[in-house]
Amino acid sequence: MDSSHDLDTPGPFQARYLAFLETIARLRPKLHRYCSRMTGSVVDGEDVLQEALFQAYRKLDTFDDDRPLAPWLFRIAHNRCIDFVRRREVRENAEAGAATPDSVAPVDPPGPGLGRAVEHLVLTLPPMERACVLLKDVFDYSLEDIAEFIDSTVGGVKAALHRGRSKLTTLPRRTAPPGASAEVTRLLHLYVERFNRRDWDGVRELIAADARLLVADRFAGRLADSPYFGNYERAPVPWRLAVGEVDGEPQIILLHRHADGWAPHSAIHAEITRNRITRVADFWHTPWILQAATSVLVSEPS
Repeated sequence: MDSSHDLDTPGPFQARYLAFLETIARLRPKLHRYCSRMTGSVVDGEDVLQEALFQAYRKLDTFDDDRPLAPWLFRIAHNRCIDFVRRREVRENAEAGAATPDSVAPVDPPGPGLGRAVEHLVLTLPPMERACVLLKDVFDYSLEDIAEFIDSTVGGVKAALHRGRSKLTTLPRRTAPPGASAEVTRLLHLYVERFNRRDWDGVRELIAADARLLVADRFAGRLADSPYFGNYERAPVPWRLAVGEVDGEPQIILLHRHADGWAPHSAIHAEITRNRITRVADFWHTPWILQAATSVLVSEPS
């Protein structure tokens, strides 16, 4: 008897992979919003989410088909966020937000429905409290779901949620984030000006020889090894770049022309070290990151 499998019959991994893609398509905007608020940046949030989805794909062959995919993906994304926040704390040697005491007098909790009003304030909270407040008061998940997402207990979630909510009620009005330095602003404007002129040699003069490139959902590697500039040269839609801000952070904004004028489409994040661009993260193919932002400012006239 021939025991070979019919190649046309979907195997367990193929079925799992199709379910993985379907779940991502449905869950990705919510995952990105969560990662953005945990990291404090829609750009960093997309970077972390890309890493999380790649990690999930690599582990897909070990996934238990009897479990739902969504909580598993949320847990992976949450853990990547925690790793990111901890690395940043080590690098900066302290959290940017002011420390608040652990002992806080009981107060009426904010509760669900605060939505975007609370999403930036949570950055002042420690990661555990930040996650619980976001997942409960912004995304309205149950305590049981949150415990599964962050690998905790319902009691642990309740305690972190109470501490986080209490601290949020005592916070002073959030001040505006510091703006970019004059040198960073000058370099971003120069990059945009040359890019809009298709002066690729001039653009390369601003970029470090070993600069890295991320084109979200498409490419990651050395910028010098990519067809990046040629792809913009051959772009099928009218475009231009402008210097701007996303949630108060300096970014390059990609504009597309529509019937009623130019409109923001997506963001490009340029990392600068010693007056050279060392990394470019282009989110042309993931325009939802601007949809997750609470403010998008284009500082140049369109």
